[in-house]
Amino acid sequence: MHLAIFFLLSLISVGAVLGILISRNPAYSALFLVLALAALAGLFGQLDAPFIAVVQVIIYAGAIVVLFIFVIMMIRLRPGIPPEKMKWTSALAALLGLVLGLEVYLALSRAPLTAAPAGASGFGSPAALGRLLMTDELYAFELTSVLLLAALVGALVLAKKMDKP
Repeated sequence: MHLAIFFLLSLISVGAVLGILISRNPAYSALFLVLALAALAGLFGQLDAPFIAVVQVIIYAGAIVVLFIFVIMMIRLRPGIPPEKMKWTSALAALLGLVLGLEVYLALSRAPLTAAPAGASGFGSPAALGRLLMTDELYAFELTSVLLLAALVGALVLAKKMDKP
């Protein structure tokens, strides 16, 4: 039963990511992102990490994607370069897709077919996550906060420029 749920959530996640890539409407891409993040939260739930699963839904699928949708609605998207002027991009995309497919094949062919070991006691709990963020990953955590602050300032600057005629 757990394996069937895993494969269902995996298929939903991969399908949603493909929807992000294929969709021409940015708002639809953001909604596909919500679906992919919700499926990922289900996978975290299967790993017995309920806190991380809930954080995934609340922070990423809730707050971050809502910010994406606000930005999509705030900026006026112009039509891109016509497809007839970008013939080389299809060939490049096909080549990069083949390289990625080869890498995935090689990684899967060398992967052991045994079950993954069980997580450590307390894996995914708020205490374990807080301890990790405030000790080993403190530099990355603070760097991420500075990056988010810079993105916020950049969004405000772009919004101010759009208000001027």
